[in-house]
Amino acid sequence: MRVSILGAGAAAYGAAAQLSINGHDPMLWSPSGRGTVELAAGAPLRARGAIETSIHPRIAQSAKEAVTESDVVMLAMPGNAHKMALEATAEHLREGQPVIISSHASFGALYLSRLLAARGIRAPIIAWGTTLTTGRKASPTEAAVNSLRSKIDIATVPESGLDEGHALCTALFGDRFVKRDGLLAIALSNLNPQNHLAIALFNLTRMERGERWGQAENVTPAVGRVMELLDAERLAIAEAFEVSVRTIKEHYAFSYQLPVASIAEMNAELHQRGNGGFGPATLTSRYVLEDAPFGLLPTVLLGRLAGRPATLHEAGLTMLSAAYGRDFVGDNDLLPALGFEQMSREQLRERARTGF
Repeated sequence: MRVSILGAGAAAYGAAAQLSINGHDPMLWSPSGRGTVELAAGAPLRARGAIETSIHPRIAQSAKEAVTESDVVMLAMPGNAHKMALEATAEHLREGQPVIISSHASFGALYLSRLLAARGIRAPIIAWGTTLTTGRKASPTEAAVNSLRSKIDIATVPESGLDEGHALCTALFGDRFVKRDGLLAIALSNLNPQNHLAIALFNLTRMERGERWGQAENVTPAVGRVMELLDAERLAIAEAFEVSVRTIKEHYAFSYQLPVASIAEMNAELHQRGNGGFGPATLTSRYVLEDAPFGLLPTVLLGRLAGRPATLHEAGLTMLSAAYGRDFVGDNDLLPALGFEQMSREQLRERARTGF
């Protein structure tokens, strides 16, 4: 299948590499064009680590080309680019053309559903709870892939398309997808924001000074306890919405093939194996700039709707805003566009089930 990937970062490169290995035809689109200059000139895209390959993906010059020259569209950008990317591509999507959002953030699937409804067309929207790979973009033409996830939670809008969405994702990326209880479950399945909150907040000076520091190495027992308490808040919200989600320990076990233990112990094992990775060496990191407004804020708002306040999430969001001198709540452009805070609990449930 021809799969256009909207994005040119580590997640996009990892997905393109795996698609090629599985016999599919990936295309990359970078909105600015800067991310794919070398690839467009003929340089190979190389993946190393958990995926080892060298490929020559097609490069789209416009959003229109990315959509019209593909069978499937996949969004693999930071959350703060989702609204722009969805708007740029929605006008070109055709009836029934599947869209994968990897990973889903701030109910972007509902925003895309509304854009398509305004055009009078319907297309299956597949939301992933996380990305296919972990790692970083080592250079403009190379992805360092730390891990290829063995389990990825998915849901679809509308929910009636789940079986077909699951079959499509399996055909593209292999047998690693787990059906979940709709979009609300996916909205509460992305653990990156809560985990990155604890990791970034307690290592903020390292980030600010540009230090090279081991990420898993510095998930000490104190940091691990905060991560587990953040997880307990998320699990309580999921319980109130009556959806099933994976725990943080299950997430680590499936993502990194680790035996289940405390979060500090699992990170220590990851570090011991040499797969612990390095934390951000700058304040301009997605751990904060993306995850605070597009990950922490939705959890806080869902907690209010469910009557299960996400106290630690909200405190972390406030502390990061103070440290950055910035209003991260105001940085989220998806939720206001959806009128999210005006939705009742039941309205949200219905939209998550059927779309617009």
